[in-house]
Amino acid sequence: MKSRRRFWTVVDKLESLIEKGEYSTGSRLPAERELAEAFDVSRPTIREAIIALEVRGRVEVKTGSGVFVTDAEESDQILKTISAFELTQARALVEAEAAALAAATVTDEELVALGATIEAMKSPETADEADQEFHEIISRATRNKAILLSVKNLWELRRSRPQIIAAYQDVCSQSVEQRLKEHKAIYDAIAKRDSSAARKAMHDHFNRLINALFDASERKALEEIKRKTDETRGLYSISHLAQ
Repeated sequence: MKSRRRFWTVVDKLESLIEKGEYSTGSRLPAERELAEAFDVSRPTIREAIIALEVRGRVEVKTGSGVFVTDAEESDQILKTISAFELTQARALVEAEAAALAAATVTDEELVALGATIEAMKSPETADEADQEFHEIISRATRNKAILLSVKNLWELRRSRPQIIAAYQDVCSQSVEQRLKEHKAIYDAIAKRDSSAARKAMHDHFNRLINALFDASERKALEEIKRKTDETRGLYSISHLAQ
């Protein structure tokens, strides 16, 4: 794993100040120049930190007015209620376009790294970490920091919310070969510098994933119905009366 970039340190410090109440909900953060001086970093680093905070729901950027602190409790509540279906749809939208962009800008070194993650996905011990790295390499290859941060934060949701972790574990463990095949198709399209094919391959990957999530959800619902029916049958059965 690569070391944390400098803007994440700024993100941590600003979040700490927000949580301590030094920047209260609704208040405006100092200007970019002031923040750069306060944290002894460049203005581009501050811009990256603000993008990260916005993606996390900690601030809202209002064009022409500034950067304002949002309601942390409201943001946390939204995060807690995001479903695996919502996350997967968002990932499909963002990462399909990332793949299309990456196909036009990817370097040979990034393609080598991308291929290595596919090899690592063949091992159960490294599959999940390699999967995340695969998608992050693509987002870095876009040369668009906002896309990179969006993908990183979507993955943070993927790996930190219990209900989403459980839903993904259900489907990922049952489709190892298909998972590899889909990632190889994405890699091949990007390697050919074919943006349309890269977008389609990423869409196909998430389309299969979201359908698998629906199938798993339906299966669990049916199991729950059967369990409740069996309980009711046992409660009202009169077969023991006829003995």
